[in-house]
Amino acid sequence: MSGISYDATAKGRGIPVISVQGISKRFRLYRSPADRLKEILLRRPFHTDFQALDDVSFELSPGQSLGVIGPNGAGKSTLLRILAGALLPDRGTVRATGGGRICLLSIGIGMDPNESGLRNIDLSGLVLGMTPAEIAAKRQAIIDFTELGDFIHEPVRSYSSGMALRLGFAVAIHADPACFIIDEAMAVGDAHFQQKCLHRIRAFRANGGSLILVSHDLNSIKLLTDRALMLHRGKVVEQGDPETVTAAYNLLIARLAEGDPRIQLEQREVQRHRSKSYGDFAARITRAAVVDAQTGASVISAGSQARIDLDVAVDRAIPGATIGILIRDRFGQDIFGTNTHHLGRQVDLEAGKSYRASFPVRLDLGVGMYTLTVAIHTADTHLTDCHHWFDNIAGFEIAGTTGTYFIGLVRLAPDFTLTESTGSTA
Repeated sequence: MSGISYDATAKGRGIPVISVQGISKRFRLYRSPADRLKEILLRRPFHTDFQALDDVSFELSPGQSLGVIGPNGAGKSTLLRILAGALLPDRGTVRATGGGRICLLSIGIGMDPNESGLRNIDLSGLVLGMTPAEIAAKRQAIIDFTELGDFIHEPVRSYSSGMALRLGFAVAIHADPACFIIDEAMAVGDAHFQQKCLHRIRAFRANGGSLILVSHDLNSIKLLTDRALMLHRGKVVEQGDPETVTAAYNLLIARLAEGDPRIQLEQREVQRHRSKSYGDFAARITRAAVVDAQTGASVISAGSQARIDLDVAVDRAIPGATIGILIRDRFGQDIFGTNTHHLGRQVDLEAGKSYRASFPVRLDLGVGMYTLTVAIHTADTHLTDCHHWFDNIAGFEIAGTTGTYFIGLVRLAPDFTLTESTGSTA
């Protein structure tokens, strides 16, 4: 038996907000509308089957956040449409408990493009399960959150994608959902509103709300979610902590870019990326360290001159190799990355030799713990011909500051001038 059920009586600790058990969904694909008619009249198939989801299972607990990643066509959008109740699975069950609303934020969901933004607050609110009284009580707060001004009275068809996001997010977050599902929507809109949405999402999570985030932005997955799963061709091929799953995603994308026809990651490769190290190993990074250039210590003061050292062993000659570095903070966010290709440095590695690669750099980073990820590949990206990728091979600490005090992750080099204004201040 398949379907979606809602149980408002199932509450308490240990009861998942969403329980997904073995859901599958298949679509019929036709080359043209005429093939549909021919199939009916001639009583033989003129379609091909597309398996969008295949035996997908997971649970989401109260207050937990789940990231969903995967290449295009992996089944992410189909999964979210089923979770939101917009589509029924062919097999399996989705059980939502606790009586709370499950809100899907996707551009245009529940909106009539011919109606004004103001009218669409009512329409979207009703779609999300709000009562007319709730909508009326929260209407002004929703309008204020959108920051659309007089555009709130204009038809939604005249909105940019960023404006539509403002409206959709404002309505959804004011619906007080038990679970908030975000489908790549945060990728549009200006930086100010994205930050405003992120602050609201963090507050939502701090108050016990659950979150499902679908995104190609791996930083967002690592920053906003506790767990992650990766879909590929409708199947869950990896599930676990965000760091491990995003590393598996990088491996999968690299294999797809190389035209590898195999669908799933082999078990030995799963174990390999769990150890944060993968590639064809034509060249291997055997050691890496981030140290103070003067003392050699891995505890460095912000603003000090440092050195990033990599020991490389070469098994097969690699002319035109690229050696890259990536610094992440304690949340797994990418802080800075570069490689020899972007630096304009020619690197030719000879078979059977060992090398010491060094990146002298002044580390103007905020106080805290950081990790170093390294790679050797060909051309400008590790997604093609990756010889060795090693996640979090080394750690270092920024403790204390030399020079001027600053707040944040990085220290810029601002100047300051003050001149008398000759214009009117009125």
